[in-house]
Amino acid sequence: MKGSQLDDNLERVLLDTRYDYVIGIDEVGRGSWAGPVVVGAFVYQKTSKFIPEVDDSKRLTLKRRLKTFDVLKKGEFAISQAEVEEIDKFNIVEATRLAIERAVVNLNLRNAISLIDGYFKKPFDFDYKCITKGDAKHYSIAAASILAKVTRDNLMKELSLKYPHYGFETNVGYGTRKHRSALDKYGVCDIHRRSYKPIKSLLEERGSEI
Repeated sequence: MKGSQLDDNLERVLLDTRYDYVIGIDEVGRGSWAGPVVVGAFVYQKTSKFIPEVDDSKRLTLKRRLKTFDVLKKGEFAISQAEVEEIDKFNIVEATRLAIERAVVNLNLRNAISLIDGYFKKPFDFDYKCITKGDAKHYSIAAASILAKVTRDNLMKELSLKYPHYGFETNVGYGTRKHRSALDKYGVCDIHRRSYKPIKSLLEERGSEI
């Protein structure tokens, strides 16, 4: 199996100089038209074992992602999510912030710093560092991306059983051609994000839901 393109240098520096824990944080699903945003929070500390198979989830094959996910689950982590109702009420950025805060609170770690993928203008109430494209640069964030990706994919597969028309088992809520066609034919279902332009426009045109 090919090794990771990443290392844990940043995490080791943080652990050696000040902190007891580094929490890598990443989300999956911000661009999706349906379903929740899922946040993964992966805990790294001095005693943690480096897993060379860890990489940005987008760079992994499905087989490698699932296998690495099973290894990561043996460590300390948290999964949280922002529900569709929160996304529509607060907007996607604020809803994602809520999910990140929940993950950190659920871990309840002292003397920890969170490495968060992306950029958030509004500050968090804990030690953190935002890193653009962090899932492609830093080990702990990449690990979090795998946890979030596999968890959300599995969730959308489960939801596809309840809402079978939209192809959620394969498109996981994103705006594919099949998804667009299903929306035209069947309308909007309970887990579609009504604040998103394609869904909002359809509702304004047709007012159709199932």
